[in-house]
Amino acid sequence: MNARLFAGAAGIPFLVAALAAVPLVADGYQLSLAISIMNYTVLSTAWALFSGPTRYVSLATVAFFGIGAYTVAVFSEILPWPLILLIALGIGMAVALIVGLSTLRLSGVYFVIFTFGLAELVRQLVTWWEVNVTRTLGRYVFIDITTEQIYWQLLALVVLVFAAGLLIRRSRLGLALRVIGDDEAVARHVGINTTIAKVALFTLSAAFMTLAGAVMAPRWTYIDPAIAFNPVVSFQVLIMALLGGVHRLYGPVLGVIPLALLFEFLLANFPNHFSILLGLAFMLIVYAIPRGIAGLAEQAGRLLGRSGGGGS
Repeated sequence: MNARLFAGAAGIPFLVAALAAVPLVADGYQLSLAISIMNYTVLSTAWALFSGPTRYVSLATVAFFGIGAYTVAVFSEILPWPLILLIALGIGMAVALIVGLSTLRLSGVYFVIFTFGLAELVRQLVTWWEVNVTRTLGRYVFIDITTEQIYWQLLALVVLVFAAGLLIRRSRLGLALRVIGDDEAVARHVGINTTIAKVALFTLSAAFMTLAGAVMAPRWTYIDPAIAFNPVVSFQVLIMALLGGVHRLYGPVLGVIPLALLFEFLLANFPNHFSILLGLAFMLIVYAIPRGIAGLAEQAGRLLGRSGGGGS
């Protein structure tokens, strides 16, 4: 087991190097698709960091993604890129901290409804501010960043979110979150500060979502609240994470790749029916693959191991 873990860890730099070389060999369409996959990998893995162990289903992904994107739209012409990213990160984490402290005592369907409402509330607040204060709705984004640079920045976020996930899962915080997911009442009885644990990871998850939105913003020449805070993003991330499997850190990636390709096909060929097909995909995944592709692979591995052991 240790030898396999060492071999897997040793191969990570080569995998990252291979992914970093994609813009050097891909054409425009292929690079655009690769950017989409990287973006959803960051979002779905960040979603699973919090929702996987705690089993709190969040639909607030697009709230933080939109905060990052709209921050770039507001400051793109007056501030340097690194400072814009820091401002977006600060705003996203501050909102997550406030929301987490005030709402993570909810659970079940109440938390799901609240997070969906949060994304809509943020969109409406931004719209109100633009219409009544700035007297405009929507902004143009002018930043001297190439498509290749966007891809590399998203790849850096992918590496960071996976590194954060590995560190958390091997820490006391990761253990505390798994206990919370199994039974929050028991977690409190054994001395775990459930509020701090949940808020800390919710804020970290939101930080990656916010940065993903900020990095993706230059892909659009024009951004308005409807684009930045499109609720479909939250459902896409949820479906991808569930399809891949949230009980393993690598699980969401197994859902991102096939669904990103599927969504690309549906948008190109059935744009007027995309929402209906998205809902059907969600229902099929929930009922047919409740533990995701990672769960199916592990179950198949156990069955093969038993049959092999029985044969010997």
